[in-house]
Amino acid sequence: MRATRMLRPISEVWDWQRLGRCRDRSDSQFFHPDDDLGRISRRLREAAAKRVCSSCPVRPECAAHALAIGEEYGVWGGFTESERVQLRGLGWRDALDEHSRRADVRRLERRLALARRVPLQATDERAGAVPAHA
Repeated sequence: MRATRMLRPISEVWDWQRLGRCRDRSDSQFFHPDDDLGRISRRLREAAAKRVCSSCPVRPECAAHALAIGEEYGVWGGFTESERVQLRGLGWRDALDEHSRRADVRRLERRLALARRVPLQATDERAGAVPAHA
């Protein structure tokens, strides 16, 4: 009897999904269709999905969920597949509130932006470019 109770869905963990702006939209906007192999169409699709996510009231819950379970596909919480892979390498757990199951998406976005800038600076320095701040 006890095992049966443990297997029941915990609604407060999943309830946020009912409020997502993506709920009534096509899967193909958030997930890469099998027959679409073009990088440009993928970028356009991801940009459109991220626009939907940007104003979503449950974006922090969605991002936390995708990172916590290791979601490999689609745009979740405004983060693409490659961005989530990058966040796993950079670290993301410090941006997660375990109690509320929400991610600090602004902190994660800043982390990605900083990671994008650092390799560019390193490349410029290796090439002998004079830093802009010099």
